[in-house]
Amino acid sequence: MNQDLEHFATLVSREHFDVAEASLLLARDAYPGLDVAGYLARLDDIAAAIRRRIASDAFAEQKVFALNYFLFNEMRFSGNIDNYYDPRNSYLNEVMERRSGIPITLSIIYLEVGRRLGLNLRGVSFPGHFLVKLAVTRGHLVLDPFAGGEAQSESELRQRLAQVLPPGSAEHVPLDRFLESATPRQIIARMLRNLKNIYMQTNKLETALGVMHRMLLVVPESAEELRDRGMIYEQLECYRAALSDLQNYLRRRPEAPDAGDIYSKVVELRKACGKLN
Repeated sequence: MNQDLEHFATLVSREHFDVAEASLLLARDAYPGLDVAGYLARLDDIAAAIRRRIASDAFAEQKVFALNYFLFNEMRFSGNIDNYYDPRNSYLNEVMERRSGIPITLSIIYLEVGRRLGLNLRGVSFPGHFLVKLAVTRGHLVLDPFAGGEAQSESELRQRLAQVLPPGSAEHVPLDRFLESATPRQIIARMLRNLKNIYMQTNKLETALGVMHRMLLVVPESAEELRDRGMIYEQLECYRAALSDLQNYLRRRPEAPDAGDIYSKVVELRKACGKLN
């Protein structure tokens, strides 16, 4: 394990860790030598610039207004609608440089700057679209950094659900179940899952493999991610590594729906490994 990966592994092994730091560390696969401390200092500078504009006793909604205005009107951060699946949208350094990203990376910037301003913001792994919430006296204010930090109404949230849930069900399910706070681990896993899907769909298997190594440091208990890494190894003709991952998957999930198919793959891999000896 290289030094960057060791640092990342140590960081994400904690229950609570700095999401911005973890996001920047994972970007080092694509950007070796990336200055993590430098980008974290930029977040400090953004927060300091906003803090100078608000009263010391400003309440939460005033801070949110100042945060939105500075990030989206002055710095012109925006959602990258035209090239949504560009992998650069999932690397925090690129999003900070280009000021363009997808919901989760824009939300991380929003969360991290907001935290520096004393805002009790939380990430929300809403289906299909990452959001941010803020506890207020009347409940929660749900914000969308991909849309300039706009507050989301209940009807807008249900419209989003209608796009991913079975027809007719979005109107009746309790919204609260989809608005739970995301842990740092869940946020980083979602980022990595985005990258994994992008690189798999574009057949960049070696890059996808690097993403999977980090994924399994974040969610080592995930048998499904272990299976997926094994399948990537098999496509890259790394048969012993593929065999190890798929055998471990079957040990963890002997009753999985795809266990039969994976067992057949294991038999093939054993034969392939035998030819290598």
